[in-house]
Amino acid sequence: MGLMTESERRPVEPFEGVTAPATPSRWRTEFPYHWDTDELVSRRELLQLAVWASGALFAGTAVLAILGRLGTRRRGAPQPVAQVDEVPLGEAFYFNYPEPDDQAMLLHLPGGEFVAYSQKCTHLSCAVYYQPERDRLFCPCHEGVFNPRTGEPVAGPPQRRLPRILLRREGDTLIAVEEVP
Repeated sequence: MGLMTESERRPVEPFEGVTAPATPSRWRTEFPYHWDTDELVSRRELLQLAVWASGALFAGTAVLAILGRLGTRRRGAPQPVAQVDEVPLGEAFYFNYPEPDDQAMLLHLPGGEFVAYSQKCTHLSCAVYYQPERDRLFCPCHEGVFNPRTGEPVAGPPQRRLPRILLRREGDTLIAVEEVP
């Protein structure tokens, strides 16, 4: 099948009921538009609008990113967590704070210090567990590793430290006071 020669070409006849495309004058009568009252946008004005819109989008994104990095403190009512002798040295005690659905962990570190963290991994919110034999906090979802003394990420995908829960000791009772990022 090749190209048609000039003699093989036939003029195309319109189908019955189908009219030829409207002429500009007919188009203007069917779709009236008042050009004299229209305000055209120049290329310069369009470009200025695009630059301002891009700048506003960039500024809004930057503000949201900065606010997200600052974090927020979450205060719950001070809540007794455990008695000092309930958490053996080198062990973890799991509890809920600051809300009933928020999981947290209290660690009794080998040096005798008590620290508490949110149990949510800062990567994708999987549960983090204390592994005293390896001296680390471990997230099994993507193998994130945190330092148990500071909550800072050591390995894996997490980029932010675990939110710390501030503790207060009253006698032999450890009390959760607030969560800080």
